[in-house]
Amino acid sequence: MADNGKIVMFPRESVILKEGEKSTDMYKIIRGHAELYTGYGTDNEVLLGLIGAPVCFGEFGLLLHKPSIYTVVAFDNVYALRITEGEMGDFVQENHKNIIDIMRNMANMLLIMQRQIDILSKELKNGPSANNEVIQTAKRNLRGYAVYGSGFSASGAYNSYDVMNYRV
Repeated sequence: MADNGKIVMFPRESVILKEGEKSTDMYKIIRGHAELYTGYGTDNEVLLGLIGAPVCFGEFGLLLHKPSIYTVVAFDNVYALRITEGEMGDFVQENHKNIIDIMRNMANMLLIMQRQIDILSKELKNGPSANNEVIQTAKRNLRGYAVYGSGFSASGAYNSYDVMNYRV
């Protein structure tokens, strides 16, 4: 990774942000494209989408100080503006239009979560003929989202809660 002040270059196929790891840096893609995954490198890998300029990512870690809910991998060489927590105030003042990009990205993540909920709901309605693997993958994804937004730690009390009448 080459660093030129605030502009950072990530070579093709490099992992920029890893699901489950904390990072308080946010990035705005200047040039190139990146892939968003959950379960990257596992049997449960799901490609969430392909993003490019001027999309921002890493905002969850920057704003909430929580682990990333997705992995970001450079599809091609990615040049991105790195924004640290200390620079966020200046970034917002100097780039107020980017707040809309950040909000769009967060809204897209909500849509992805909704799709996961829809998949899980449909599989649960199938009863005994439901695809258990699909159900377990959706539950794991939803658990990650719930941990993120619930305020519980990854090893915390959420494990004892019922979600949609199914123990997680």
